[in-house]
Amino acid sequence: MFTHMIDDFKESASSALRLTSLAAAAVLALFVTTSFLCAAVFVAVLEKYGLVQACLAGAAVFFVATLIAAISYMVRKRQIEKQREARAAAAAKSAVHSALADPMVMAAGLQVIRAIGIKKLIPILAVGGLALGFLASRNAGAASDEAPAE
Repeated sequence: MFTHMIDDFKESASSALRLTSLAAAAVLALFVTTSFLCAAVFVAVLEKYGLVQACLAGAAVFFVATLIAAISYMVRKRQIEKQREARAAAAAKSAVHSALADPMVMAAGLQVIRAIGIKKLIPILAVGGLALGFLASRNAGAASDEAPAE
């Protein structure tokens, strides 16, 4: 149990480190590239149109570079979240499957059936199923009411 949590922590920490280093490298490369590009565009626009237009062209180039970096960061972050959700769903499915496939759980269930009797157990299971259904519908309604707005 703890090894699974430690492995998840290590994986999330390494993903965060990779994402941060990728963002830092992209920012540095974009800065150097846009610096030279802006200098060339600034000089060309300054000679042809004037100072104000040259400054506006420089601002436009930096705005485009910022948009590209922000979009690539958001796409990568969304990919990591989807991978994390898929792993969590697989782990939950595996835990439920292993609990139901455990011979000790099956043996305990059979002993309960023998001790209580199948005729007495059917109404108990029916009431339990109804209670579980009401609980699930109540939780689903509460979750839809409190959904965060984006």
